[in-house]
Amino acid sequence: MREQLIREVEIIPLEVVVRNVAAGSLSQRLGIPEGEVLPRSIIEFYYKKDELDDPMVSEEHITAFGWASPPEIDDIMSLAVRINDFLSGLFLGVGIRLVDFKIELGRLFEGDMMRIVLADEISPDSCRLWDIKTDEKMDKDRFRRDMGGLLEAYREVANRLGIMNENEPVRGKGPVLVSSNDD
Repeated sequence: MREQLIREVEIIPLEVVVRNVAAGSLSQRLGIPEGEVLPRSIIEFYYKKDELDDPMVSEEHITAFGWASPPEIDDIMSLAVRINDFLSGLFLGVGIRLVDFKIELGRLFEGDMMRIVLADEISPDSCRLWDIKTDEKMDKDRFRRDMGGLLEAYREVANRLGIMNENEPVRGKGPVLVSSNDD
């Protein structure tokens, strides 16, 4: 439950944001009240460049600068929608609204084949998660907005998902790199 297989990929220099509810920069940019449910999920692209503050880019930018081809953009969007559908259902089942999330993707090469895969964590650091009944923020916005209670909110998400018991102490020393000679 707490292990993952990690493969080496060629990172696509984009952050892909999927939005279901107006919040954060979308609310600021477009003047849409935070919390307004969007008519449909929106996918946005941001160029991964810290020194430029990860500017928003269009599909035209992505193809013109060779960051991804049109078929790769189709794969990226399809994968983003599938991840959104899965996560929305997962969180809804435990009383949490998936407001939005950010993912990064990569090209996984297997012999002569290449496919686009998720190459990022999914956590309360990369998602906006709100309690369905109270709209209480259960994500990194607690830190961004100096609300306090970040650790407690993350624990609550883990408890609801059943990956951490309510009174379970934090264990371990962090991730451990396991080398595989199978490749």
